[in-house]
Amino acid sequence: MSFRPCLVVPVYNHGPAARRTLPRLVETGLPLVVVDDGSAPEHGAVLDELATRYSAITLVRHGQNQGKGGAVITGLRTALNMGFTHGLQVDADGQHAFDDIPRFLAKAQTAPAALIAGQPEYDASVPKGRLYGRYVTHFWVWVETLSFAIKDAMCGFRVYPLAATNALFDKVALGRRMDFDIEVMVRLYWSGMAIHQLQTRVIYPEDGASHFKAWQDNWLISKMHTRLFFGMLWRLPKLIARHFQRPKHWSSVAERGSRLGMRSLWLAYRLFGRPGFRLFLYPVMAYFFITGASRRHSLDYLTRLFRHEGPLPGLAKAPGLWAGFRHHLAFGESILDKLAAWAGRVEKQRDLRFDGRQHLDAIKQRGRGALLVGAHLGNLELCRALSDQPMTVLVLTEHALKFNALLAEINPAARMNMLEVSQMGPDTAMVLRQRIDAGELVVMVGDRTSASKAGHALACDFLGEPAPFPIGPWVLAHVLECPVYTLFCVRQGQGHLVSLEPFAPQGIKLERKTRQQTLALWAQRFADRLAAHCRQAPLQWFNFFDFWQADKGQRKDPL
Repeated sequence: MSFRPCLVVPVYNHGPAARRTLPRLVETGLPLVVVDDGSAPEHGAVLDELATRYSAITLVRHGQNQGKGGAVITGLRTALNMGFTHGLQVDADGQHAFDDIPRFLAKAQTAPAALIAGQPEYDASVPKGRLYGRYVTHFWVWVETLSFAIKDAMCGFRVYPLAATNALFDKVALGRRMDFDIEVMVRLYWSGMAIHQLQTRVIYPEDGASHFKAWQDNWLISKMHTRLFFGMLWRLPKLIARHFQRPKHWSSVAERGSRLGMRSLWLAYRLFGRPGFRLFLYPVMAYFFITGASRRHSLDYLTRLFRHEGPLPGLAKAPGLWAGFRHHLAFGESILDKLAAWAGRVEKQRDLRFDGRQHLDAIKQRGRGALLVGAHLGNLELCRALSDQPMTVLVLTEHALKFNALLAEINPAARMNMLEVSQMGPDTAMVLRQRIDAGELVVMVGDRTSASKAGHALACDFLGEPAPFPIGPWVLAHVLECPVYTLFCVRQGQGHLVSLEPFAPQGIKLERKTRQQTLALWAQRFADRLAAHCRQAPLQWFNFFDFWQADKGQRKDPL
């Protein structure tokens, strides 16, 4: 799918604010579709002046006010007719964080068929009545969608896929005032569109002009929720079935759980130790086991492992629900281990046994760093306690915002060892090359296909059946020209075993003529090594999604 975005800016009597905000939006380099929603002459004159000054602005005008929703609909229709594929709706009054525009567009480019919407973070300027009133809408949206996928339906900072959204406009007459943002989001969810929400700062400027009419707009919103509730009833089977559909890619699985819940578990550990933590852990993991798709995917993995390998330690018989629940409990324990590692509560001598320390010493003696490739097996986070040697961990933090926020809260310095990468590009590779040259270790996982390039994977034999493994680690190793090791850390009794093993000690070289075959060779070798560690610790591989079908239908040729 091509990606040609623009900005869609509804304006109604925001002349002074528009004079300040529209030039800033022009600086983004994106075309602007500005919709004057019947503003008074003095405000319209400001928009005429700006449209004349900036060629990036296309000004569309309503003869009379149609409401915010009406202005957005006109803007999105105009953008589609102009040949754009995506429209980023942004208010002209300065509420939205313009600095987040690149982040929203980057997310939209990786998920072009999804709605990318803001999840507001408010400062003290937010009116308390507006803030608390939002929770009423949150509740009804969760009821109308039978899902918690939509965290906030009222923030107007969002990227629309234009073709699918305009198709909805052709089918349904949506509310055209303050009810629009909520209704369009719910109906797009009903249509099957994925919803991704990014946290973004929202302010209420002192000179901002609010057009929210308390009685009229609340009445419109109440009528809208009534329509949506009854619309939900006859969509009930489809909405329920949606919870059992298998996602096409792991990155489409939303993070579950709240930051408050994670913080509560951490508090239980601090107050009562690991026994107290487990007291809270059992009901929490039981909830996720009963209500989530992870139960099915856990049993799928354990069944494949048992069928391929036979009885194993901790998996002595054919797995059933109890084995799946133990798998979830092991994951809960691993979360505590991650938090403890970040809080500095891991004692190397008592809690960790290191198999392969001589390889770490050899890396330090050479003076250049190395690439360490791990997996979602056990606890890679504990490996940061191994050595004083600098370590950079490549993470996709957008997929675990709440957990990473808690890590930063426990130890603010922890994030300094992380490099957030939603897309691996030349700039990132250059930074990593500099760190390798400086003697740092770079750590990444090799069992997650790219969130932005789901087809950049190769089918490898894993536990007896083809499964997609990413080519990214091996391409990166070629670019960095450094040795490659595998790194695994699994719980053993009350402690952990860390295994650092040579994988490509001379590095990986990709020749143009044999590139595909070489990538396939290294990907299969890694899949074999991961399978060997899964045999040793069957309940500690934590990929709770349909791993074998993760890239089904995607391109398998990385060239």
